[in-house]
Amino acid sequence: MFRGLLLFVILFAESLQAQQEPYSFLKPSDTLHLPRRNAVVYSTAGLASSALVGLHQLWYKDYPQSSFHFINDNNEWFQMDKAGHVFSCYHLSRLGAESFRWAGMSTKSQLLYGSASALAFMTAVEVFDGFSAEWGASWGDIIANTSGTALYVGQELLWKEQRIVPKFSFQQTRFAPQRPNVLGASFQEQLLKDYNGQTYWLSFTLADFFKSSKIPPWLSVAFGYGADGMLAGRSESAALLEANKYTRQRQFYLSLDINLTKIRTNNRLLKTLFSVFNVVKIPAPTLEYQASGKWIGHWIYF
Repeated sequence: MFRGLLLFVILFAESLQAQQEPYSFLKPSDTLHLPRRNAVVYSTAGLASSALVGLHQLWYKDYPQSSFHFINDNNEWFQMDKAGHVFSCYHLSRLGAESFRWAGMSTKSQLLYGSASALAFMTAVEVFDGFSAEWGASWGDIIANTSGTALYVGQELLWKEQRIVPKFSFQQTRFAPQRPNVLGASFQEQLLKDYNGQTYWLSFTLADFFKSSKIPPWLSVAFGYGADGMLAGRSESAALLEANKYTRQRQFYLSLDINLTKIRTNNRLLKTLFSVFNVVKIPAPTLEYQASGKWIGHWIYF
């Protein structure tokens, strides 16, 4: 998401002076446009490299290194981290493909290079994990990454459009202040680390499935997944912390949503912004089911 935003800002600043029609540079090229392709390639490589260097400095350098190894973390955090990998790799693939579409590359090339750049970046992160004594590379993460890319590419090949969009929402919880070193001390850290506050959604655009209906093209139904009561990844390692205090449980949601990319507008700037911010689930009335058997209705849930 941040890669796409930064690339947009750079291209916007560089192109405004050269265009007579406002925002016309945002329109995808009908044929291969070499300067645009080069801008996408160099920007993607530079931003990805900078992100990996920064990640290593901020996240890994203070932890001991080891020989490359794998771990099995599939039972941790009720698989919320795996849902995050699906979400991330889907949208990295989407933004990569849309960048190459803007450059006028063929559909096959868009999908190939867009998905390859996303998987390469996420695989590099797994390599960092694999050489860290604190963590380790995870086959579960790799499968989740591949699934996210496959969800994007598969829909393009099957329908030539994205009818199902992974989305994300977050709210701060009471759990993070109790273990800020694990779940995050600041809002920015909690956004990434506190799985109790994260919800991952699959948003289905109804009109795309019912082409002859009068359903508004932007109206969607979203199915969400979350979890609660987690102070640590595994229940056995959290037993002392959570005994007689919290119940670890999965949560499932049904809600309405808006597909921002389906809002009709001729403004290229708005179209680009709608595409970038379509990763976020719109707050809406929501029905929640908890694994304990409890149903909860929310007038507005995010």
